[in-house]
Amino acid sequence: MAVELSYREQGAGEPLVILHGLFGSGTNWGRIARDLATDHRVIVADLRNHGRSPHAPGMTYPEMAADVAELIERVAPGGRPVMLLGHSMGGKAAMRAALEYPQLVARLMVVDIAPRGYRGNQDTVLSALHHIDLSTLDSRAAVDARLAEWLPDPALRAFLLTNLVQEQGVLRWRVNLPALSLGIDDIEAFPVPPGARFDGPVQFIAGHDSNYLEAEDPALIRQLFPRAEIDWIDGAGHWVHAARPIAFLASVRRFLGSD
Repeated sequence: MAVELSYREQGAGEPLVILHGLFGSGTNWGRIARDLATDHRVIVADLRNHGRSPHAPGMTYPEMAADVAELIERVAPGGRPVMLLGHSMGGKAAMRAALEYPQLVARLMVVDIAPRGYRGNQDTVLSALHHIDLSTLDSRAAVDARLAEWLPDPALRAFLLTNLVQEQGVLRWRVNLPALSLGIDDIEAFPVPPGARFDGPVQFIAGHDSNYLEAEDPALIRQLFPRAEIDWIDGAGHWVHAARPIAFLASVRRFLGSD
């Protein structure tokens, strides 16, 4: 059953829906959303078990695609298709939504992810988050120091700490850690419906320094998305939009302005 995703919107014009990645939220897209809102009605969603959206037991892509379809029907009444952009896990959710609900998607943009399974370091991240007893800590700095025992990358820790909230003096994680832990195999997989194909315009934006798109991926991409084009952004890793926002925005605008 689809959950009703929380979202923020700004701007006017043709609707553009943006989906974040694992452990993220719509707030990660603040600068990009503001810039794109000069030309579009930008709708930045929180996926299930993230941000302000409801907590739910499942994390499969059919479930996430159903959530996205419900959101599109809510923000674009009358069946008018939207432009859909997703990064990483959000890119997979966007791809699945386009494959299952092609009538709802006018253009698809996928950031630094391919339509296949991945095996990453998410178990380490989840273990670190689970092992920290927030009831014994009283500040973001204290939580960061504990996280550093498992995760030495300060940029990764800063990203994860965007999920830390304090309510009435009590710290908690905003993401649904139990659901993400139980669903991590589903998140890392990517099941494709038999015979599925999306024939609309598609753009993949990949970080040149990332390893999420490999040599064999373009052929796989075009089996499912025959009109796909791939734009490689120099000097960017997996978080392309954060590392090279100007180049990223230029790529998105070129695609959205194309025929």
